[in-house]
Amino acid sequence: MQFVPPSAADPYYEGHVHQTGCVATRPDNWHDFFNALARLAFPQTKARINALHAAEIPREKGIRGRLRDLLTIFDEGGAIVACAEPELEAMIRGFRWRELFWESRERVLRGLRFIVLGHAVMEMALEPWAGITCKTIFIPAGADADSSAAQWLELHAAGGTPQLLAPLPIFGYPGWLPENERAEFYADERYFRPFRREMPAREA
Repeated sequence: MQFVPPSAADPYYEGHVHQTGCVATRPDNWHDFFNALARLAFPQTKARINALHAAEIPREKGIRGRLRDLLTIFDEGGAIVACAEPELEAMIRGFRWRELFWESRERVLRGLRFIVLGHAVMEMALEPWAGITCKTIFIPAGADADSSAAQWLELHAAGGTPQLLAPLPIFGYPGWLPENERAEFYADERYFRPFRREMPAREA
């Protein structure tokens, strides 16, 4: 893999990266800078995302499918949640934000680790706003984040859909904002959207 200047002659981005290993990277551009960092930090996951894109594009015949929607959303705004307690995962899937981040605060600090992969989210964090939300997958506590995420993507490729990704408002994590040291913060729907639909059952 190498980072190269963009070229007007470059073919479709994902296919070009897959075929050549060359990642078009604009100078002085935060989005591309964070994408490069993510590729260095999560080489297996980013390679799996690219390979799945490249394999799916010829089958789509110009109509983008749900798997590529999942891949793009995770690539741009994804996070990996290493979770030691199934009940904490259930709180996230159930949008139980106050119960998770306030009432179970100590358990969150002990049993949840958020690992942000999405380069668009990293760019947003330069000028943060209330609605920033990552779309997450879950891995066991202590597992290697990169290889586990790559395996998750491969496992779910056949039936991949964005609905498999659980929304997670990152500013709820204890200590990320001074405001979240108050219980009433978790009632602010600008940050914490209420439950509106059924999340899918826990995936392997």
